[in-house]
Formats: sequence, C-alpha cells, structure tokens
Amino acid sequence: MTIRQKLAQFAQYRQTIRELSALDNHQLKDLGITRADIKNIARGPAL
Repeated sequence: MTIRQKLAQFAQYRQTIRELSALDNHQLKDLGITRADIKNIARGPAL
C-alpha cells in the first residue's frame, strides 16, 4: 500500500468520525451505536 493510499484511508477515517460525532445521541441510538463505538466503526472500512 502506498503512502497516498494510506493518507486517503486516514482522511476517510477522520471524515467518518466527524460525521458520526455530529449526530446527537438519539440519532446514534437509532443507528444502534454509542459514542464509544464511533472510532471502532470509523476504523473498520477505512483502516
């Protein structure tokens, strides 16, 4: 994997964290996740 690909993956990870963090607790609950899950969920597809 190239540096460019790693940087793109990290950017996707950060974007996912930003988007999920912007949701309120009720919206997160509707999705079946908690604030503590956000980093693990973001890490899944991106890294």
